[in-house]
Amino acid sequence: MMRSYGGVVMVFCLVAAALGSGCLGDASPGGQGEEGRMLVAVTIPPQAEFVERVGGERVSVLVLVPPGASPHTYEPTPAQITALSDARMYAAVGSGIEAERAWLDRISGVNPDMLMVNCSEGIALIDGDPHVWLSVRNAQEMAERICDGLIAIDPDGEAYYRANLEDYLTDLDDLDRRIAADLAGREGEAVMVYHPSWGYFMRDYGLTQVPIEADGKEPTPAAIERLIRQAEEEGITVVFASPESSTRSAEVIADAIGGRVVTVSPLARDYTANMETVADAFAEAAR
Repeated sequence: MMRSYGGVVMVFCLVAAALGSGCLGDASPGGQGEEGRMLVAVTIPPQAEFVERVGGERVSVLVLVPPGASPHTYEPTPAQITALSDARMYAAVGSGIEAERAWLDRISGVNPDMLMVNCSEGIALIDGDPHVWLSVRNAQEMAERICDGLIAIDPDGEAYYRANLEDYLTDLDDLDRRIAADLAGREGEAVMVYHPSWGYFMRDYGLTQVPIEADGKEPTPAAIERLIRQAEEEGITVVFASPESSTRSAEVIADAIGGRVVTVSPLARDYTANMETVADAFAEAAR
């Protein structure tokens, strides 16, 4: 697990100047969790489910990046920094998301007693792709790291956390099997997505991700022409976009191939239900 420190004065100066907007997740403006519960902070909404399923009634969750915002560009608000000063633990994704690279050291300086947990510890990255949580199998490892952290700050709750973890891991195992069965026989088929966030999902179930965006930039006209030809050759009729990204290029390609754009979110808070929805959408597109 990692623990890092930064300058308190620098944080407040930088955050006061930030233009980003956000919310406090489940925390009150003063940063306190629900009465009698430990406040645990996370970076993205899917992690909230991980913490809530493992921590149960002993925790309250503050989500740094609010729904609809991008973890690649988000800047925390002064109110969030104030709330984080009361958190007992921060569960970082730990895979290189830009918001964490830019702010995590400074945030931890506001609350040097807050335990910093790297949820991606032990997870092998694919070409530096930070979207590790979009593998159900990776999510199990992330939940285990969260359990370890909760036990470290609240050893009296160890039996409770471990029992909750086992229940959640069982649910994730069942989800993984359902997705694998839904996508069985489609190994090697191509799925076109706007933002290349689904690499771990595609790896787990043998699909091939075809991204429109490259290095965080809109495709050039030449790239769009190439993607249209590839979609026609691969028989792709659905182009996937996300609510957090532009759909313009996806719509151009879908129009050109006589297809359609379907929105799937990599950042939905209800992780388990969302992954089922995403799997159904990918399976339908592959037919």
